[in-house]
Amino acid sequence: MSDDHKHRARIFLHRGDLVQARAAWEAAVADDRLSANRRELSNSLGNLGNACALLNDYSEAERCYREVLSLQRSEQNTHAIAHTLVNLGNLFFGGDHPEKARPYYLEALDLLTRLQDDRALGILYNNLALQEARDHQWTQAIESFKKALACHRTVGNEEGLAATYSQLGKCLLDQRNLTDAERSLNNAWEHYIKLGNEPAQAAVLRHLAGVYDALQDPVSVRRCLERVVAIDSRYHLPEFHTDNQRLASITRTTPPSDPS
Repeated sequence: MSDDHKHRARIFLHRGDLVQARAAWEAAVADDRLSANRRELSNSLGNLGNACALLNDYSEAERCYREVLSLQRSEQNTHAIAHTLVNLGNLFFGGDHPEKARPYYLEALDLLTRLQDDRALGILYNNLALQEARDHQWTQAIESFKKALACHRTVGNEEGLAATYSQLGKCLLDQRNLTDAERSLNNAWEHYIKLGNEPAQAAVLRHLAGVYDALQDPVSVRRCLERVVAIDSRYHLPEFHTDNQRLASITRTTPPSDPS
């Protein structure tokens, strides 16, 4: 029965029905407890924790992750331990206690460095950078973003490169480091073009418009916003109204952008 519940859970998750996915994972956990299969129980609990986290039930997600961690430590599964520590860090960072995330991230960092897991390290360094930026630890944040980029390059993670360049660019923009922010955001845009992810391109172009606005370059602002509004319209993005108003406002004061 446990496999049936797991199959149903994956189907519900694919459909975006998180409530039913959670119920199916709860049933799978109950069956795995009866079978005394610790590895299967650990996997089911981890998936249940993920479902709870997506439903913003952080206390239940934490309970699941902590039980998973206990099972993994008893089996000395270093790689699995590291990923659960990252999950716990992410849970705190996304919840009401972001200051509690760092110890979990740092323990995971130590394990993943020893394992030389560059793919996981790229994601973890990015998470650390976001926490440091939230705390206005700009120097540390930029260093962590750069380490994340190095790891993404090692494994050829295009999505990781795009996301990290975008977040680094936003961090630099917040510091008013406009030259480096423009460079980083343009790198992000180019990677999202390779990936064919137009909604993500729009998000980057909004930040680039902010850079050009700070540089008092209204023509470049208008060029960015024209592309953004076109993407908003094509994908029915919720930002369309705000972006279109912003474009209309700058259109009244600047000449048409170069169609090239």
